[in-house]
Amino acid sequence: MPIRQPLPFRRPLPFPVAEPLGSGNTRGRVRAEILIVLALSLGASAVYSVVQILDLLTRSAPLSNQTAQLNTSLDSREIFDFVYQVLGNGFDLVPVVLVGFLLWKTARPHLGRLGVDFSRFGRDALLGAALALSIGIPGLALYFAGRAIGITVDVVPTNLAAHWWTVPVLLFSALRSGITEEVIVVAYLFARLKDLSWRPLWILLAAALLRGTYHLYQGFGAFIGNAVMGLVFGWLYMRFGRILPLVIAHFLMDAAVFVGYPWAAAAFPALFGS
Repeated sequence: MPIRQPLPFRRPLPFPVAEPLGSGNTRGRVRAEILIVLALSLGASAVYSVVQILDLLTRSAPLSNQTAQLNTSLDSREIFDFVYQVLGNGFDLVPVVLVGFLLWKTARPHLGRLGVDFSRFGRDALLGAALALSIGIPGLALYFAGRAIGITVDVVPTNLAAHWWTVPVLLFSALRSGITEEVIVVAYLFARLKDLSWRPLWILLAAALLRGTYHLYQGFGAFIGNAVMGLVFGWLYMRFGRILPLVIAHFLMDAAVFVGYPWAAAAFPALFGS
């Protein structure tokens, strides 16, 4: 009779490593810290997203006929639109700075608990690019499938006018999205839930559910696609303990969509029209 192999989730995963609580850093304090960090960042986005999908579902128009706009213009005057775009993306990175401060270690690597290590950046970049292709292409297919069956809204990645700063701002927005989501939802949340003695499988599922939830405003197809992406990214992080490949992959996927959307919408109006 063949020996039965244990499930992957039952084998001890190398990352993140739990740290013993003490010196005032009690379980209650860690739970409060998690709630505060999420309330200042993607947890708040998840709450708004749930309210928004309820709003969309209770309207007379079907979900597939409604639109979600990203990277919208913030002022009719070009210079102030530019300033608002930079300020908005910049301040959205403050919660990332906060979690870096909270998990900073005096010993090198200082951000090792967040999986931040620049010692193999070239290899991380290649892995991130491969991951972007393997996740991004099926993600687009899922988006179009969701549009076809009516469970996904028409997502407009940008409506910014063509200025000298448009592409740099869109790239900054993609970078902000990649850093914020991967550092907070994966690196930070995995570390703190491990400190609370959560099982790896439950950490993985909770983070994937959160990722799917704050994308609900785009419809149920986006919820499913991003939850699956969260499972893949979370598993890779637990296996290899490196956050940079995930950040790079996320950045590349968003950058391709944000910058390439105007061309794609003009070239394939039947696919990208509402």
